[in-house]
Amino acid sequence: MSTTYGKNIHISIYGGSHDSEIGIRATGLPRGFRFDPSELSAFLKRRAPGQNSLSTPRKEADIPEFLSGVEDDFRLTGDELHAVIRNTNQRSSDYSNLSFVPRPSHADFAARMKYGEGVDLRGGGHFSGRLTAPLCIVGGICLQYLAQRGIRIGAHLASVGGICDRLFDPVAVGGSDFEYLQLHADFPVLDEKAGEAMKHRIEEVRAEGDSIGAVVECAIVGLPAGLGEHMYDGVENRLAAILFGIPGVKGVEFGLGFGSAALRGSENNDPFTVENGAIRTRTNHAGGILGGMTTGMPVIFRAAMKPTPSIFREQDSVDMVSMTPVKLSIKGRHDPCIALRAVPVFEAAAAIAICDLLADNAPLTSV
Repeated sequence: MSTTYGKNIHISIYGGSHDSEIGIRATGLPRGFRFDPSELSAFLKRRAPGQNSLSTPRKEADIPEFLSGVEDDFRLTGDELHAVIRNTNQRSSDYSNLSFVPRPSHADFAARMKYGEGVDLRGGGHFSGRLTAPLCIVGGICLQYLAQRGIRIGAHLASVGGICDRLFDPVAVGGSDFEYLQLHADFPVLDEKAGEAMKHRIEEVRAEGDSIGAVVECAIVGLPAGLGEHMYDGVENRLAAILFGIPGVKGVEFGLGFGSAALRGSENNDPFTVENGAIRTRTNHAGGILGGMTTGMPVIFRAAMKPTPSIFREQDSVDMVSMTPVKLSIKGRHDPCIALRAVPVFEAAAAIAICDLLADNAPLTSV
């Protein structure tokens, strides 16, 4: 299975949703950098299940154990970092009736066709969003490292089921927005009224045994101009590669994205100007990236997440042995909107990608 990412920082994630542990191995992280474990724990808690009434009731502490690569004072040694999270609340019996009946919109059918009947699909196995927990360990460390270099990353729910939050100002997004979202991390939106409407919609679909999709918007500020490469090694490429590793992501756009297709060049172009002795653009339709390279403006992207495929409403499937149609009612504990807990995952993924890009020029070192 392809479970690795990175050009300079290499990460490899292993384990399954109902295994005894899930983990991550990483190389290329900044030797000597000391991270704050309490800050990392708070970050991991944002993604962890069972934190509020709008997420899955499965409760996992998601406490990382560092087996190598970290000193007692939480300083990175420069050797391979190996971290694990113990799964303590598996309920594999919820999946005992799914052995030969693929769940609609899950990886079950495709995985069984590729890997055979021995593939572990309990709780989604290695295809589960549970595997974003170890990703957030390294991503959380990278977020702290970037912050010390003046680079900040923040994300929020841009929309849930068509209910829209206020989008980031693509030119002026920054500290105040990120600080507000930190204070409202349990439901990260910029517009409180929009957030209440989103919560109502999520509760509504949950009561109907259904789920709903969403869009997450993420901003990266403080990047220098000229980071990245053209064509196949650009900033969009490197970000998209890790973002599409987040289960449930079905589309990513940068800047205006698909909206730019409806504009003229005179409307879409970002005019250059000089502010405080620095070259900037008056608008930021490009999302901070031109020719695969950063412009020094905020990098803005949005990712569309599909509705949670595990729903309690009866669905059509097939018995893969008898090749006959069957009705499937899924049991288990599931999020009615997976994007809510995925917001910090996008921040973590973006942080890893940016650190990987920064290391193109020289190995990362402690600030």
